[in-house]
Amino acid sequence: MVRIGRVIATYGRHYDVQEQRAGILLPDASALFQCVRRGKRHDVACGDVVEFEGATGRGVIETVLPRRNWLYRADGQREKMLASNLDLVLVVLAPEPTPSEALLSHALVAAQSAGIEARIILNKNDLAQAGDLSQALNYYRLLGYCVLEMSALENCAALRALVSQRVSLLVGQSGMGKSTLVNALAPQARAHTNTISEALDSGRHTTTFTRYYPLDPAQPGSGGGLIDSPGLQAFGLSYLRPEQIVQGFPEFERLLGQCRFANCRHLTEPDCAFRAWARDDTQRLARLGYLVQLQAASTVKRHL
Repeated sequence: MVRIGRVIATYGRHYDVQEQRAGILLPDASALFQCVRRGKRHDVACGDVVEFEGATGRGVIETVLPRRNWLYRADGQREKMLASNLDLVLVVLAPEPTPSEALLSHALVAAQSAGIEARIILNKNDLAQAGDLSQALNYYRLLGYCVLEMSALENCAALRALVSQRVSLLVGQSGMGKSTLVNALAPQARAHTNTISEALDSGRHTTTFTRYYPLDPAQPGSGGGLIDSPGLQAFGLSYLRPEQIVQGFPEFERLLGQCRFANCRHLTEPDCAFRAWARDDTQRLARLGYLVQLQAASTVKRHL
């Protein structure tokens, strides 16, 4: 019997699929199936809607139905699907452990290239160091990005309103509080949380696979969903073309065509408009560095 379902968890080549009808997830336990992919293909993402055959809790995914969009990262030959059919990407930062601006920039470029709205979440804003991080994020506010400051342990009202009726993906480093946010917005998730490892200045990985949580368990699928992903340390974008990458850097996209050379790499070429604009500004120079690194790593291998 062929069924329709949403992939709600991915781990290796195994997938949890919740059966749905008319776009609504069926809430009873008998609607959950542990599935593998027909032909051992590795082309399934959390959030996918699939056709599968299943009985007594086991199944085989036959077809991945067309996606509205998908988000994935790639570094050379290594590729990792994160999620699909998204309305929103939430990049979560916190004052501790030390946040990676490179990861933030890369995630924003990925969302831009996939045509998905992105927001920056400054979590743990009750910590003393939050003021410095908020000031650093003014650069992104001026670029047009919305920054939501909050503490998952105190008040999630603004974020709850933002994600309502939408499917949102949480991305960020380990220790930024993504699982705590999931627990606050979808209490039934009971996602594990952990403390920060001060010695390594990084969070212990508490989410080891990507998981979809309905925001309204009484009406699964109708109130939106939240996808939690494992903590990231890097976000490769080698599948994007150089011109796609620059579109994710609004401050540099407007300078296109102003360099002396049409094929300027923005490294040592004379009369480079990008370097001239970034000169003597630490944050602009850092962003230019991320742009140059991403364009240099571009291999334009996209086959998903």
